[in-house]
Amino acid sequence: MTYQAEASALVPGLGEDALAASNNAAWTARYGQALMNTFGSPQRVLVRGEGCYVWDADGRRYLDLLGGLAVNSLGHAHPLLVSTVTAQLATLGHVSNFFASAPQIALAERLLDLVGAPGRGTLSSRGRGSNGRVFFTNSGTEANEAAFKIARRTGRPNVVATEGGFHGRTMGALALTGKPAIRQPFEPLPAGVTFVPYGDVEALEKAVDGDTAAVFLEPVQGEGGVVPAPAGYLAAAREITERAGTLLVLDEIQTGIGRCGDWFAHTAEGIVPDVVTVAKGLGGGFPIGACIGLGRAADLLGPGAHGTTFGGNPVAAAAGLAVLHAIERDGLLENVRTVGAHLRAGVLALGHPLVRGVRGRGLLLGIELAAPRAAEVLGAALGAGFIVNAVRPDTIRLAPPLILDTAQADEFLAALPAVLDAVGTAPKETR
Repeated sequence: MTYQAEASALVPGLGEDALAASNNAAWTARYGQALMNTFGSPQRVLVRGEGCYVWDADGRRYLDLLGGLAVNSLGHAHPLLVSTVTAQLATLGHVSNFFASAPQIALAERLLDLVGAPGRGTLSSRGRGSNGRVFFTNSGTEANEAAFKIARRTGRPNVVATEGGFHGRTMGALALTGKPAIRQPFEPLPAGVTFVPYGDVEALEKAVDGDTAAVFLEPVQGEGGVVPAPAGYLAAAREITERAGTLLVLDEIQTGIGRCGDWFAHTAEGIVPDVVTVAKGLGGGFPIGACIGLGRAADLLGPGAHGTTFGGNPVAAAAGLAVLHAIERDGLLENVRTVGAHLRAGVLALGHPLVRGVRGRGLLLGIELAAPRAAEVLGAALGAGFIVNAVRPDTIRLAPPLILDTAQADEFLAALPAVLDAVGTAPKETR
């Protein structure tokens, strides 16, 4: 038996007939007996993906308009990503951070170039004089943990974050998250965090003083309902934090790596933050995150101050390099802007009574509903062959692969009226 045949026999879903005798119901029952009930019952058991489509254990195809929660930048089974990860794993898979690897260094340099680190390219030798440094992690919450630790290293005791913001589920990241329902069961959390209304410049200015180590903001509150920062808000935050000697930390976990039509969403306001955190789309489905420190923030974590076993391993770094290369090579930033605008205009053009508006940027969009029926819309969409997300009771989130084209967007737009009609606008209990 070859290794490929052995792998197909070992891992469900790899072989042609591995799932032939099973289906969604059977696998869901096994899921309920084997996994902790942190996510509830899965909507479907997915077994294969290609491009912007996935297939479930019953053989049904879906257009994936969620992209693994803004993760699958290049869709599913992208040939470049598969080839790059395979080649790297066959060469060098993991070495620990007692050693460095070429992919790790190259990806850090590339991220510093893309974020516009001060001093990049001012010396002839690549990577010297950068005034920026990267700490690699395995996820977004870990990237924000690192940013929180950077804030602590300033010696100042307090941090400011925003109501409705989401920065992760670990205890430190959760302390920064302005959603009481998910915070309160785990209190007491790390102290010293003050929350202000998102988008309120006056409230932010009042909250920031000489004891404020950092301000944590999202350019678009993804988990908060796809709520973009008001025009000028990030620039005002930069001015306020600079005046107080406070770090400005921008959480671009969901908005970065092309999701909003630029490499980073904050660049639209022409500002340079002190720290940027990224994850999700950076690995295209392979777990990786990064905390990017700029200026003085780049040097606040020294030897022994922080660590990770898997962060920045060669395979994850190679995946990140492949994603960044494909986005640039294939003009995906422009595609995001074009298809995102097409989706927004198409949804609004329906004139459906259940649609109140569309929020967001690029391919991070929230369809605002006129009634709290998002869960029912999600179910109807799934039944029609489309994967979306009910991010709030009145909001449907779209975060498809960056490779989504207008023809695929039109598939969804053509089906959406019937999906919305199936739900209606009357409260569920009166229907």
